[in-house]
Amino acid sequence: MRNALVFVSIAVAAVAGCGTDTTPVATPSTTTSTTSTFADATGEVPTDAGPKSGAASPGAALTVSDIRIGRQPGFDRVVFELGGTGAPGWQVSYADSAVQDGSGKTVDVAGRSILEVRILGSAYPFDSTVPPFAGPDPVTDPGAPAITGVYKKLVYEGVTQSFIGIDADQPPFAVTVLADPPRLVVDIATQ
Repeated sequence: MRNALVFVSIAVAAVAGCGTDTTPVATPSTTTSTTSTFADATGEVPTDAGPKSGAASPGAALTVSDIRIGRQPGFDRVVFELGGTGAPGWQVSYADSAVQDGSGKTVDVAGRSILEVRILGSAYPFDSTVPPFAGPDPVTDPGAPAITGVYKKLVYEGVTQSFIGIDADQPPFAVTVLADPPRLVVDIATQ
């Protein structure tokens, strides 16, 4: 089963009652950005295309409430904004095809590479009481043409699964978690 991947555990720092929009919740060794807006991003260009993962905080119950795409010098950024409680975990890696958890259905994803994003600590909207993202599927932004779309944000057994179509051959990427509000940020090199 493909869910039987070997995961590298990364400690999640729980920030209680403090923090600003620029405080990272968890910092894996490949994290390069700690800012929250596209205009102010100061992250370095990602250099590693290997799988990345981090653990969710205990009791996390988060729902994707927004998805944004933006362009920075040397990389494109996808932001999954979350509502609910706790800090998300993640498993992000390249996949040969986009296959939905649970149903096994294949999702047609445009581009030369598919980056699978699994947000751990997820909750169904009726459990988190957070209105789910109701935008388009796929999410696109003509200002970031290397990202062909962010597809199918589905929740199954505590994991939100999404696919990022990329018009390049498995470029390096970095993953960051931000707080206030919780966000999972994926930066994808364009150089």
